[in-house]
Amino acid sequence: MAKAQAASKADKKAARQARRKASKERFTQLWQAFQMQRKEDKRLIPYMVGLFVLIVAIFVVIGLFVGSPWLLVPIGVVLGILAAFLLFGRRVQKTVYTKAEGQPGAAGWALSNMRGQWRVQQAVTGTSHLDAVHRVIGKPGVILVGEGSTSRVNTLLGQEKKKVARVVGDTPIYQIMVGNDDGQVPLSKLERHLNKLPGNIDRKRMETLEGRLSALGGKQPGPGMPKGPLPGNAKMRSMQRTARRRGA
Repeated sequence: MAKAQAASKADKKAARQARRKASKERFTQLWQAFQMQRKEDKRLIPYMVGLFVLIVAIFVVIGLFVGSPWLLVPIGVVLGILAAFLLFGRRVQKTVYTKAEGQPGAAGWALSNMRGQWRVQQAVTGTSHLDAVHRVIGKPGVILVGEGSTSRVNTLLGQEKKKVARVVGDTPIYQIMVGNDDGQVPLSKLERHLNKLPGNIDRKRMETLEGRLSALGGKQPGPGMPKGPLPGNAKMRSMQRTARRRGA
């Protein structure tokens, strides 16, 4: 009995130490992300401070109307800090997408960082010119996302759609071209665009499709095909993840 209690205490102590270590690491990542963003974005600190002061002031004014000007200040402080962090996260995200836009593999990176129940397979087909088609399975159905030269990628999208259509039955198949020309979806709006697509299938159907399409395989990407997050933006990806976790 004594040994069991000692083991339990040791486990609890180890768990507390692990939580403290994880908390310290998150704070370190957040501080590094803030320092990086501050250097990139000269308006960050003025905007964060201004938003914080504005929200606190609003609650002070509300407090004056109810006859207790300092009663609502703690709430204003908490909401002001939260709003400042949310602003920080949004500006980090904007910086990340600005740096990634136009780079080979940027669309695949953006798809892999989406929140929600998305099954992403990067670079299921591509060319030696670093054009790529990525395959996404979600509630809308199957989404084929292309990046690179429009003429070459349109051909790849058509070929991949025919291949996918043979195994997905009546599941809707969407084609998206990432870019800034007419009819294309900008990288920064890609996740929002996918989230606006209608829900056509359930999670069970998604799992079935994932199995079928995995068995389907695909053409091997050309030499140098970027498959995965952009190597050059590793620090920016860390900034984005940290800001999202903090904002959540």
